[in-house]
Amino acid sequence: MVYDSTDDTRKHIEQVRYYLTRMADDLGDRGVAHDLSKLSSPEKEAYDALTPRLAGLTYGSDEYRATLREMKPAIQHHYEANTHHPEHYPNGILGMDILDVVEMLCDWKAASLRHKDGDFRSSIEYNQTRFGFSDDLKAIFLNSLPLLEAGQE
Repeated sequence: MVYDSTDDTRKHIEQVRYYLTRMADDLGDRGVAHDLSKLSSPEKEAYDALTPRLAGLTYGSDEYRATLREMKPAIQHHYEANTHHPEHYPNGILGMDILDVVEMLCDWKAASLRHKDGDFRSSIEYNQTRFGFSDDLKAIFLNSLPLLEAGQE
């Protein structure tokens, strides 16, 4: 009797589909819950006061970092409440799971749109220095740029 791989291949496809759907569902839930902590105290007051100022600053600049220092208690609360920030974990990005990383990358993209001189590619470069992630991960992020920029005019 000759082995026919059809049934095993279909089972494998079904299993992969199951895991992809689970991850997609989890990402959808993260999209609904993303940054909700910014809508209540102690974060809301700080973001109300400082978000307009941040929008006019270059991400990572001395002025940007000084403004963030003014809102340190609120930002610390935000990091503690949201796992998509490397600061949530004692070992930064190395403590994250893949869904944290995907949400973080989407967050970085959206944040780059809030600055008049925002540049997502530059943000990735700056964040590599800031968070110390590998050139391999940086390459994956850069390879993902077209996925996040598709459909934007």
